[in-house]
Amino acid sequence: MRNYIQKGDTLTIPAPAVVLSGGVVIAGEIKGVAGGDALAGEAVDVSVTGVFELPKIAANAFPVGAAVHWNADSGLATSTASGNTKLGVAVEAAPASTATVRVRLSGF
Repeated sequence: MRNYIQKGDTLTIPAPAVVLSGGVVIAGEIKGVAGGDALAGEAVDVSVTGVFELPKIAANAFPVGAAVHWNADSGLATSTASGNTKLGVAVEAAPASTATVRVRLSGF
């Protein structure tokens, strides 16, 4: 294939804001996790597939397979869809008593 560019699991894009390694990056329809620190506008590698452990809103519980959204204001995963960006699905149950949720990124 002459038109093949890359596998696409990780994309190098300009950081839409200051981001730390392991932080969620949302740039339009690109949603993923930063592979390193970057200032706004600097190149950052963003994993758009895979499973990541992310901080969540304490009161939220996620059964396996539940949709996980990102609340940009709090910087936490949430079960609330309205006003938030869908990241993927929970791959393990995450009761309200836990601080994190394991998320398989949707890859889009």
